[in-house]
Amino acid sequence: MPGAQFKYLRPEDIRRLSTFEFAPKAVVEGYFAGRHRSHTSGSSIEFRDYREYVPGDNPALIDWRVYGRTDRRYIRTYEQETNTECHIFLDSSASMGFGKKITKLDYASFFAAALCYLVVRNTDRVSLEIFDDKIRHFSQPGSTRKHLHNLLNVLERNEPGGTTSLAEALRRSFPLLRSKGTLIVLSDFFDDANEIFEALSLYLHRGFKVHLFHVLTKEERELEGQGLRTFVDMEHDDRVVVHSDSLASDYQREMAQHIAALRATAARKQIDYCIADTDTSFYELFDRFSK
Repeated sequence: MPGAQFKYLRPEDIRRLSTFEFAPKAVVEGYFAGRHRSHTSGSSIEFRDYREYVPGDNPALIDWRVYGRTDRRYIRTYEQETNTECHIFLDSSASMGFGKKITKLDYASFFAAALCYLVVRNTDRVSLEIFDDKIRHFSQPGSTRKHLHNLLNVLERNEPGGTTSLAEALRRSFPLLRSKGTLIVLSDFFDDANEIFEALSLYLHRGFKVHLFHVLTKEERELEGQGLRTFVDMEHDDRVVVHSDSLASDYQREMAQHIAALRATAARKQIDYCIADTDTSFYELFDRFSK
């Protein structure tokens, strides 16, 4: 995207993402493909837009008339009835603002931006929802460069908001998605596990492929003992002063049980579940789509 500068999709990200591909049939089955890229052309599909040629594209799809006018190689892209739809739900509750090196919301936003870029680059459709205890923003699925720019701008303007209610947001969002596809939820999952999966059942029954990315910081997972500390509830502003040394083991057990419940229920319902540790590169999350 020449000339465009975005917080969550930097030039170095675009260069690195050139080695990834959002493959429509593959993602429905739950994986990302490698460098090979294929595009269909013919009279049964409708011209949609141009995008710049990148290494790995079929040179036969270059529009040489445009090249003659601009001295730049562009490929014609087409709208197909079988386009894959990817729906990204981004938890933007107050707790997602936590993080030392990087907040959970920033980390998730980098990953969301990369996903949006890959989907649109492959001429598929992507939607974006921002939620906390309510739906704060919803962009209908689109596949144009303008649509991608709009999504990236939404991510840049987004900030941590109110309390978490993932289950309620999932229930309210279901009528907004007109076509089944791949649902990707980025959240810290501070909500009742049973309620979350009850809401997700709506999507499963309709045939969605669901991926859950549990965004957590190292501090949240371990709560290492550091003496007398003040803990603040970021969503209700409640405060408590305790010796974290005495609290750490109980906290770690509760957190482990919550994660285990999410993982076990996801496996039972054939939902992909993954811990997204903010201390690791978000690029490692793409490995989930290769399994």
